[in-house]
Amino acid sequence: MEFICVTLMIIIGITDSTADQFAVVGPASPLLAVSGEDVILPCSLKPNISAVDMRVEWFRLDLKDSVVHLYEDHEDKNTNQLQSYRKRTEVFKDELQKGNTSLKLSRVQISDEGLYKCLIQSKTKYDDITVDLNVEAIGSHPLITVDGFDVSGGLHLQCESKGWNPEPELVWLDSEGVTLTSETTNTQKETDGFRVKHMITVYNRDSKYHCRVKLRHHMMETEIITSSKMFNSLRSSVIVISVGSVLSVIAVILIAVFIYRHRVKSLFRKYAVNVTLDPDSAHRHLIVSDDGKQMRYEEQSETVKDGDQKSNNKFEERYCVLGNEGFTSGCFYYEVEVKGLSVWAVGVARESVERKEWIYLNPERGYWMSGSRYGGYLASEGPSSVYLSLSVAPQRVGVFVDYKEGRVSFYDVESMCHIYSFTDQSFNEKLYPVFSLSYDFSKNSSKAPLIICDF
Repeated sequence: MEFICVTLMIIIGITDSTADQFAVVGPASPLLAVSGEDVILPCSLKPNISAVDMRVEWFRLDLKDSVVHLYEDHEDKNTNQLQSYRKRTEVFKDELQKGNTSLKLSRVQISDEGLYKCLIQSKTKYDDITVDLNVEAIGSHPLITVDGFDVSGGLHLQCESKGWNPEPELVWLDSEGVTLTSETTNTQKETDGFRVKHMITVYNRDSKYHCRVKLRHHMMETEIITSSKMFNSLRSSVIVISVGSVLSVIAVILIAVFIYRHRVKSLFRKYAVNVTLDPDSAHRHLIVSDDGKQMRYEEQSETVKDGDQKSNNKFEERYCVLGNEGFTSGCFYYEVEVKGLSVWAVGVARESVERKEWIYLNPERGYWMSGSRYGGYLASEGPSSVYLSLSVAPQRVGVFVDYKEGRVSFYDVESMCHIYSFTDQSFNEKLYPVFSLSYDFSKNSSKAPLIICDF
């Protein structure tokens, strides 16, 4: 009997010892994430034993008091979590049994770039790995300004772009595509990315110059055409301009612009439809007003009951909501007020779009949308993103859809300036107005509502 007991104790000891033998593994090379999107920081146990009863801690190596996420005693304990990571981190509870201790980081910011430690601790052992995260951010379209003349008659041209990460390359090119040497350069690393500024002096009249900003596979370019008028503007001998003529030309232009905008508004509003929000489709963080005309972003949790048919229509990963009204033919138009919002998008979506998984909001997935994200404007998301250069932030956006022609267009309602159009699209099912709204935690932005306008 004594022999049997001793044998059992040895077997149990060997089993416990074996179960506690593990190593923490992760990526061998740095990870690259895109600002504003989500990223998963890989970390797991080898062999794939359960981490349910273990302590899983993620923290930054380059920051003080750097807790990013803590899982312990079968629950998340983020009391001491860094403020900038609040409500943006998640471990996959269902995967812990398989030894997967990866961290999901939502709405990546430039400040998230750095070294992360994944520390796994059992009752008798611990191990860790380091994950290097790099964040890529696409900045603003380059802006060219005329910065005066020098004594020799040269024209100073300055090009500036901001919001990039890592530091981009800015170059000046002449009309033949030859790179010009910048006389002064200025690069600053700010909280929202790198700001670059280069200046050149040019002497050729009636010529074209390009300012180009590049970062990996991204490129933006702006051009300026110099004219004799620019160079002669400093010479008093040629400043013999008829003020009356100039004012007359300006008046004609203003009248023409007014007539054009009035006609465009009248044309679009001919196809205006009454759009209301469908609360049954809204993500749990989007609160829809009783009249279905407004929604706002609010950090709250909602328990979805099993078998709740209405809950099956909800968006679970993307902060979206559909309109109640769908369209299968003709043209339709609606307007949305986005004043005070920093992260939003509007457009149309197919009835059958994916609502449970996180996907890019682009035509390939059945979304035709345009909006603002962290200070920039874009149409579509993902590899097909089109970054827009808008001189004025739109306060009210119009969406015009021609189902037969496969066209979705966006306009700044106040100026009736065209923002962007998706053309030659193929619509083969019902289209619904779709709206997306989030919150820029890094800038503590306003939680103003998104409002569907009446006509």
